[in-house]
Amino acid sequence: MKRRRRGARRPPRPTRPSRGQEDRGAARDGLRGRPPSAAILDTAFRRAYRATPRGETAAARARRRAELKVIRSTAVVLRHLGLRLKRYRSPGLRPLQARLVAQRFGAGALERAIRRIHEAERRIRSLGRDETRRARDAAAGEGVAGVVRDTYGRLASFVREVDPDLRLLLEIDRFLDQRPDVDPSVPTVVLAGFPNVGKSSLVARLSTARPKVAEYPFTTLSLAVGHADLGFDRLQVVDTPGILGRAGHLNPAEAEADVAVRGAAHLVVFLLDPTGSSGHTIAEQEKLLDRWRIELPNVPILVVETKADLPSPPSPRLKVSARTGTGIDALREAIAAALAAHPPPRPTPPAEEESGPVE
Repeated sequence: MKRRRRGARRPPRPTRPSRGQEDRGAARDGLRGRPPSAAILDTAFRRAYRATPRGETAAARARRRAELKVIRSTAVVLRHLGLRLKRYRSPGLRPLQARLVAQRFGAGALERAIRRIHEAERRIRSLGRDETRRARDAAAGEGVAGVVRDTYGRLASFVREVDPDLRLLLEIDRFLDQRPDVDPSVPTVVLAGFPNVGKSSLVARLSTARPKVAEYPFTTLSLAVGHADLGFDRLQVVDTPGILGRAGHLNPAEAEADVAVRGAAHLVVFLLDPTGSSGHTIAEQEKLLDRWRIELPNVPILVVETKADLPSPPSPRLKVSARTGTGIDALREAIAAALAAHPPPRPTPPAEEESGPVE
């Protein structure tokens, strides 16, 4: 036997991950190229392997060990599936989030994935109940081992069947994590218009948001939200990507802006650049404005001309400059007046569930 030299450091003993570390690892592995089911099943089988039963006889201990393996493996899988669905359980996504997900991933895609995972949960619960009873009555030896083998095989099959759905949920989670949370119960002003007309600079002037500002178009590629106080307890100001006004031919960033205008705005501040520095004529911009006025008759639109510090044709519209601050106070007053004239609808309180038998 090889002795350790006196004074030499003892090599660190390998440590097993804690329960919380295993859960976080299972959540992360789905983002590293491994199938989500692989991480979930690895964690479940590792937990089941650690079962340490007690019993008066070897046969009793074998049956109890098989029973614990069935219970633990199915419980761990159910917990992980539940964690993946937690974000989508009641009350679920906000209206704007649901619209953004449907626009990006397809109408009904999220609902179908959730439905299939719910079905997998139902089958796994049934499997756990059936195989637990089998383990209690199984004969020692191959009979007990067969229960565990059958459970693991069917459990793996059920989880692998929903791999595409778990992967979709991971993609949707990442997508939503990069978008702001717009509260539908709070007055929301959406700044919209063509690219490079000064939306982000103006949002930074009006609210707490600090979006990226640059001299080239399509700097803003997703929604950003800030908050302001314009006589309300709180006001949400949403910055949107530029829209070129091509009906039916929107890129993902434009589609996201269109969803925000249609699904979140209590007031749209439509920005026009009359100077031509954005690369688009005033006629092109007004064409989009006219289309929205027709398509969104119930959404008030406040039209504002930007870049008032640059030469532009005379106009009766409100003119502002995010660079110099010209017209910012007047814009705040106009926004407050528009929201006072068209107050956002109050959120409907959730209906109380009626007691009694369900038909």
